[in-house]
Amino acid sequence: MENITANLTELLILIFILITFMQSGIDKATDWKGNTGWLKDHFSGTFLGGMVPMMVAVVLILEVITGILSILGIIWLLAYDEGAWALYTCVLSCITLLMLLFGQRVAKDYAGAFTITGYFIVCIFGVYLLS
Repeated sequence: MENITANLTELLILIFILITFMQSGIDKATDWKGNTGWLKDHFSGTFLGGMVPMMVAVVLILEVITGILSILGIIWLLAYDEGAWALYTCVLSCITLLMLLFGQRVAKDYAGAFTITGYFIVCIFGVYLLS
């Protein structure tokens, strides 16, 4: 119980990351055709248009790894009061979000890019707390 209260903010951030990234990764895996189809249209006319399946695969892998790391981060904070895995989770989530932000900016989807900013703030705050 002591580790929960001592790491409450970090745990809540990790749970947020777990829900966000695992759901997104699972959605990409279960609706590959729908996601790649929508994104091909989204990136048509940009230099990223021909790379959509590869980009979706990379992001899917990073999202699932981030979700798994968040589980490890939660376990290590609760069991050992150790934040290294939590820090790695937050850093990888920031890198993944920066990749998504780049894509949204290239596609000139400024509203989508703005939405990513909210997620990034939560994740970068996790990096701040854990480093």
